Amino acid sequence: MAGSYNRIVLVGNLTRDPEIRYVDGGGKAVTKFALAINRKTKGGDETMFIDIVAWDRLGEICNQYLKKGMSALVEGRLVIRKYDDKDGNKRTAVEVVASDMQMLDSKGRGNGESGGGSYAGGSRPATAGAPAAAGGEAFGDDAMEDEIPF
Repeated sequence: MAGSYNRIVLVGNLTRDPEIRYVDGGGKAVTKFALAINRKTKGGDETMFIDIVAWDRLGEICNQYLKKGMSALVEGRLVIRKYDDKDGNKRTAVEVVASDMQMLDSKGRGNGESGGGSYAGGSRPATAGAPAAAGGEAFGDDAMEDEIPF
């Protein structure tokens, strides 16, 4: 039996500015944002909105450099988690836990920061002179607590 593989690569535009929170008493940074992924179909355009979660240094970098409307490439793994909301209703969250991010906007576009940098959450070196994110820990599905108010 072959092993499993969970890897996703998305290119899209941010639908909102990233939101950063710190868990474990101000320790680990977790940043959430969403990408709008456009696709041409015979019936017209189709847009999907995908939630992205970035941890630790990669999360801090996403929060610092990404802004609403910017183009970005995000690589990571798909996570589907089930939880009970505050009212006791069963919910399902579908997210991509980012391991790498690359800004695709040219310099001067978006928030005025230089674009085109690559930020790796893993151990691979970043490209284009951009700083690599420290850490590179893999977080299990249970690392995302239900108490995080996103």
